[in-house]
Amino acid sequence: MTNRLAQLTEALLSAATKAGAEAADAIAVDGTAVSVDVRSGKLEQAERAEGIEIGLRVLIGKRQACVSASDISDRTIAEMAERAVAMGKEAPEDSSVGLAAPEELAKAWDLTLLELADPAPEPAAAALEDDARRAEAAALAVAGVSQCDPAAASYSRRRIHLAATNGFSGGYARTSRSTSVVAITGEGLKMDRDWAAEARTYQSDMPAPEEIGQLAGERAAARAGARKPKTGAFPVVFDERVSSALIGHLLAAINGSAIVRGASWLRGAMGEQVLPKGLSIFENPHRPRISGSRPFDAEGLPTEPRDIVRDGILKGWTLDLGTARRLGLNSTASAARGTSSPPSPSISNIALTQGDKTRDLLLAEMGTGLLVTSMIGSSINPTTGDYSRGASGYWVENGVLAYPVNECTIAGNLRDMLMRITPANDARAHLSYVVPSLLVEGLTLAGE
Repeated sequence: MTNRLAQLTEALLSAATKAGAEAADAIAVDGTAVSVDVRSGKLEQAERAEGIEIGLRVLIGKRQACVSASDISDRTIAEMAERAVAMGKEAPEDSSVGLAAPEELAKAWDLTLLELADPAPEPAAAALEDDARRAEAAALAVAGVSQCDPAAASYSRRRIHLAATNGFSGGYARTSRSTSVVAITGEGLKMDRDWAAEARTYQSDMPAPEEIGQLAGERAAARAGARKPKTGAFPVVFDERVSSALIGHLLAAINGSAIVRGASWLRGAMGEQVLPKGLSIFENPHRPRISGSRPFDAEGLPTEPRDIVRDGILKGWTLDLGTARRLGLNSTASAARGTSSPPSPSISNIALTQGDKTRDLLLAEMGTGLLVTSMIGSSINPTTGDYSRGASGYWVENGVLAYPVNECTIAGNLRDMLMRITPANDARAHLSYVVPSLLVEGLTLAGE
């Protein structure tokens, strides 16, 4: 299949050159996805999707245009190239447009070290159904769980190949297997829910479905009788399940696209302190068996580990070639793209410095406040960093969980919030974002 995708990208480039493009890059993606849902011990839905997509970007001077298709016939490829060139001639000029120089390109990589694709055979649909059934049964066996939303199990395999007229050509495959359960406690208007889910690149790394289901059930049962918390200024612990969203706001604010638009609350913060001293954010796109790993970016540049924040100080933006040119900097090899759009900056795998205390010790230090385990909606001002999100979790009194809460809002300013975080030591190493539970002092809660 990899050879087939490589041949498709070469055909796209050849057609683009023939149609009059000065330069071009092409991407071909082939994928298979299987998913099974189970409800009340019975198969509710089974789906299988297979498909191939191709994308072409042509460059004419400082203009560009992108086209895509799911038909890979010679006729379609020729028509794509002609349309892309016609579109490119009418597109506005952009001084940042251009392919990487040949000397910038990734020259060699070892996919065996990254282990992005599980060599094990695709699981049978019956095996996925069995996973979902076992996970649901374990959740329903927990006292207090009244029902489950469909328990789900899925598997996917995706292959990509990228090529460009600057000489780059490379591809890789990626796999994922997952199981998830949403458990419900209570009846009618007093229902509440919680969930558990796991996903791995290698199927052999997956935990037992019973573990996932039992955890979902225990979480849901603990939410029985949830009510609104107090209103006021209190410390908040963001559970490890949701803490990565807080760090994600920082990562979004240093994305080159936001910086060049001036639409970032961290614009002008390069070299300034954005986290407490001693905390760092490290990006490593080469972690084996991790979903965000990749040997090269979507412009063919070699990916490398880098410090985003070191000892609390912001060290760099997240840049592709276009945003780097606009800012007079070098790309951080962070380009990502689909078949129908040009490259744009994107983070791969990150890890925040962990602390030396468990989440329970953080709660004990907090005394009275809120433990957040779920968030809904958001109102984030990208320019000022003003933050407001709906949340649910548990009210904490004297360092221990007192009762479950829902229907509350957390508010603050991200720049101030991130300067007051204290990390626990409970981050899960298999995730792409390795972020532990975080204690944040002095947030505003709106509840009763």
